[in-house]
Amino acid sequence: MVTQMRIYVKGFGCSSSLADAEVLAGVLRDAGHSIVRNRDSAELLIYNTCAVKAPTEDRIVSLLKRVSKTKLIVAGCLPLVNFERLRREVRFDGVVGPAFGEEIVDVVREVSQGLYVEKLENSLKNMPPLDLPRERANPAISVIPISYGCLGSCSYCCVRFARGKLRSYDARDIRRKVERDIEEGVQEFWLTSQDTACYGQDIGTSLAALMKEICSVGGDFLVRVGMMTPNNCLRIFDEVMEAFRSERFFKFLHLPVQSGNGEVLRRMNRNYSVNDFTMIVRSFRTLFPRSTFATDVIVGFPGESDEAFRDTWELVSEVKPDIVNVSKFFGRPKVSAGGLGRRVLPSELKRRSSLLAGLVRRIALERNADWVGWRGRVFVDEMGIRDSVVGRNFAYKPVVIKDMDRKSLLRRFVHVKIVDGLQSHLLGVVV
Repeated sequence: MVTQMRIYVKGFGCSSSLADAEVLAGVLRDAGHSIVRNRDSAELLIYNTCAVKAPTEDRIVSLLKRVSKTKLIVAGCLPLVNFERLRREVRFDGVVGPAFGEEIVDVVREVSQGLYVEKLENSLKNMPPLDLPRERANPAISVIPISYGCLGSCSYCCVRFARGKLRSYDARDIRRKVERDIEEGVQEFWLTSQDTACYGQDIGTSLAALMKEICSVGGDFLVRVGMMTPNNCLRIFDEVMEAFRSERFFKFLHLPVQSGNGEVLRRMNRNYSVNDFTMIVRSFRTLFPRSTFATDVIVGFPGESDEAFRDTWELVSEVKPDIVNVSKFFGRPKVSAGGLGRRVLPSELKRRSSLLAGLVRRIALERNADWVGWRGRVFVDEMGIRDSVVGRNFAYKPVVIKDMDRKSLLRRFVHVKIVDGLQSHLLGVVV
């Protein structure tokens, strides 16, 4: 007999982590528990945590420390990245690793009985079945982890100690997941992983083969392919670019460069050159002139000289990404980056970050202004603020549509005209 509890589940961080949280909520709901939207009404809180950056860890630890009387289970990457801090600063009743899946039902049962539960021993091997129930954060979008872990050994990254080595799902299982979700009304899919470009290397297949498999599914839907590292993208470049030609796939490329300086990339252990990166970007944009390109940059990596920072600045100025996630370097537990060079002074780190962020804002506004006058189809996938909804066009550009009857637009394809291009989004009107 299940003792029903009111449970609040919250995910943080990357799309893989958010998908894990949806599974935790889904299996608990199907086990008879009530998943609540307001944490103040919950008897048990489950936070699926992220620890990729020091500021993110600090914010999550601060949130966890504010939990007083409610029972608390900490899940996700943080317990494997910095368990000592977690144990020192936070009172919790249970702790589990990433991608925990249906075993959370037993953990909740034991915690509800007053027991302390710690389940971290198999975290680097966890791979929950794709057919587990989910409580989707957005009913219009299905986030599908195509693999867990990666093949990299980046000198600054702590996520590999939480997610482990590459473990890929069979393409047929992913296809069946897509088909089931379409039957449930989903029309937008995110294929996610720590590195989608290395998908399948452990099971004798590839991302390109998976994309072709998904193309054969019937229905009207769109798919976003998640982040790819340049070195693994190069290995399958021609095949992936060919697969991207399908109208199923958003013309969206997330290719993190991290630095525009070759020596810094070497010390980061990134295994590609700046020329590799620019070749992929130029080729993608040649094939798909109307597209969205996103990248990531770390500012202030140990030993980053003024010249190395200028190289990054010039690279961003040259390739003009639509989106740049700018991160200040912070040392993380278990990684070696802190010993690779002299640390950049905090004042200089702040200056470089501010300069690059200003450049990124100007480029984003310039890129979005080029879309003014475009007409085409947009899938409306979420409610906006006040009287608006937000959709995505074929290039995954966010389009804000202001309409008094906005609920009638939700989860529909609509034709719009872009009337303005702002820094963070396009403004459209239904035509």
